Amino acid sequence: MVQLSLSRKLAVLSDAAKYDASCASSGTTKRNSLGTGGIGSTEGSGICHSYAPDGRCISLLKILLTNFCIYDCVYCVNRSSSNVERARFSVDEVVKLTLDFYKRNYIEGLFLSSGIIRSPDYTMEALVRVAQRLREVHGFAGYIHLKVIPNADPLLLAEAGRHADRLSTNIELPTDISLASLAPEKRPAEIRSAMANIRLNGEAATPEPKARHRPKKFAPAGQSTQMIVGADPTDDAAILKRSAGLYSGYGLKRVYYSAFSPIPDSSARLPLQPPPLMREHRLYQADWLMRFYGFGVDEIVAGGEGGHLDLAVDPKLAWALKHRQDFPLDVNRAPREMLLRVPGFGTRTVDRLLSTRRHHRLRLADVARIAGSIEKARPFILAADWSPGGMIDETKLRGRLVVQPEQLALF
Repeated sequence: MVQLSLSRKLAVLSDAAKYDASCASSGTTKRNSLGTGGIGSTEGSGICHSYAPDGRCISLLKILLTNFCIYDCVYCVNRSSSNVERARFSVDEVVKLTLDFYKRNYIEGLFLSSGIIRSPDYTMEALVRVAQRLREVHGFAGYIHLKVIPNADPLLLAEAGRHADRLSTNIELPTDISLASLAPEKRPAEIRSAMANIRLNGEAATPEPKARHRPKKFAPAGQSTQMIVGADPTDDAAILKRSAGLYSGYGLKRVYYSAFSPIPDSSARLPLQPPPLMREHRLYQADWLMRFYGFGVDEIVAGGEGGHLDLAVDPKLAWALKHRQDFPLDVNRAPREMLLRVPGFGTRTVDRLLSTRRHHRLRLADVARIAGSIEKARPFILAADWSPGGMIDETKLRGRLVVQPEQLALF
């Protein structure tokens, strides 16, 4: 076997990790090395590799421990039958890279996943040793996200949660039928069992309000998962219903949607073309509406066709156009749950509107100042000095409010 240099391994295994989207770092507790004698921080800025949902720039060393894998998942470029260059880091090499990159201010933390080598336990044990060594030997206080290997020993998952800020177990595909067809070595029950184990450990680590002794922290940023979109014929309604079940059943922080990307020498069972990237974007918008705006899945997908979201219109605007009878809403009187359904209004905007209207009646200029832009909201609201008149019933309203593809880069 040809021995690869560390730099070549990094090139191979960082490229192999790019298909995993579930690597945001929001939600962790803030730590830094000042006064602790350690190194690293979950705060600060470096070379930005991704954005947290709160808008904070984060930089993570995102790599696989190895792209060798004993599984032969049809959709995976690192499947056992794939003809790709293989590489494998040792535990010491990952630790060294993480520390070196952090000291050079390249990164704020580590996202570590892996192909399955030998067995789930063997692979998970190696991932845990990386995190353990960083924390306990080197005092690393930066962010660590570990990928969970389904069917690994629950004791290993418990150990992983004691050292990592976030854990993630990828659901892979939206339905059990698709997973059985395209990844026959993976068992949906084992994936769900790992998620349930993480949730139970997290709940056990949550202190009682008046407890004297606080339990040790367990993955304080929670758990996430990733779903591949477009590798199978599952529609958006089924995808969102699966996500809603994962949020309620396992307390997930995020479900990440990853548009299927065609791979070399792929199976005839896979699509020849990737799905539109706009589909992935619409799923994220719909996911946000479910989690923060009080929308149900059936409400969100009702505006599309064949169980799919409308690619031309964002899902909140699509809902509002289908429910014009509920508008316009008086920004001085409408309840929070209805203001959240106004196109163009985010949660912060609504909260500021509610706070401001306690002191004086809101005029259109007040709404514009608070919201930043009201072009999308204008036809759907009433203010002290504003009424949209017949705008809400205009047949061309949809066309005026839809952002054209060439404009998307501006937002």
